[in-house]
Amino acid sequence: MKIYRFLVLLSLFFLSCNQKNKVEKAVEEIPVDIKVERFDKVFFEAEPEDLAKIKKQFPFFFPAGNDDNVWLSKMQEPIWREVYTEVQKKYSNFEPVRQEFNTLFQHVKYYFPKTKTPKVITVIGEMDYNAKAIYADSLVIVALELYLGKDHKFYQFPNYLKQNFVQKQIMPDVVSSFAYRNIPAYADKDLVSQMIFEGKQLYAKDLLLPEYTDAEKIGYTPEQIKWCEENEAYMWRYFVEKEMLYSVDPKLTTRFISPAPFSKFYLEIDNDSPGRVGAWIGWQMVRSYMKNNTVTLPELLKTNAKEIFEKSKYKPKK
Repeated sequence: MKIYRFLVLLSLFFLSCNQKNKVEKAVEEIPVDIKVERFDKVFFEAEPEDLAKIKKQFPFFFPAGNDDNVWLSKMQEPIWREVYTEVQKKYSNFEPVRQEFNTLFQHVKYYFPKTKTPKVITVIGEMDYNAKAIYADSLVIVALELYLGKDHKFYQFPNYLKQNFVQKQIMPDVVSSFAYRNIPAYADKDLVSQMIFEGKQLYAKDLLLPEYTDAEKIGYTPEQIKWCEENEAYMWRYFVEKEMLYSVDPKLTTRFISPAPFSKFYLEIDNDSPGRVGAWIGWQMVRSYMKNNTVTLPELLKTNAKEIFEKSKYKPKK
């Protein structure tokens, strides 16, 4: 009996591998050629008298009502000149990143055939970590000042944020922005709906970034992923026993969904836990749902959270 079970599992494993290989071969044949415009270089290497020309070329970066002196000041301000210098040190050759964009959007077009191939524009923003990479239909805007490396001297941020200020987070951040634009806003405000909402965008990374690790997809360290895996059953029992899943208490969002240095169980385990464990649990729910249901990625993103929860058959290993 044990040998039979082993052979069945082995067959399923090879079947899964063959399916993945078929998908990847099909993905590789999709023609994509991402164009990149280095607005950061155009702006910081321009002369003040070129500003009008730049504004005409990139009107979406210059909101109406702002005096030109604002832009001229940034163009010449020593601190921003230094930021630009550091960005150039890191990204003077953007071709490796462009190639990653090509691979990403080959996957995007495989699962979402009607998606336009966007133009990528690199910028130096205002150190806004909530807008590191933005997908906007025909454009992807990447704020390179926030991908210089977690230990860069410019970053006066908490470690849980800085750990994701690395080049390897550009693609996961783009996929998050893409997925959020394709997931309908949830009407229900309870915790389980929020968990699954986050789980959907994380599952999108499973398919769109298949070569990335789970840690890279969610922005954890490998140790934080291990902690979640080892404590999955305990966390789930906590949510169930405390009757949190259908609670609409807004404090649960900050405790378990929003970026944070740790999650707030108000127990000794807090100091060891990463933030956003609710999102991680939601990810496991969505993975379980996709194992037990035949659904495309676009269909998944539009499926009601309650239906996903009920049909997921999610049950953490003890």
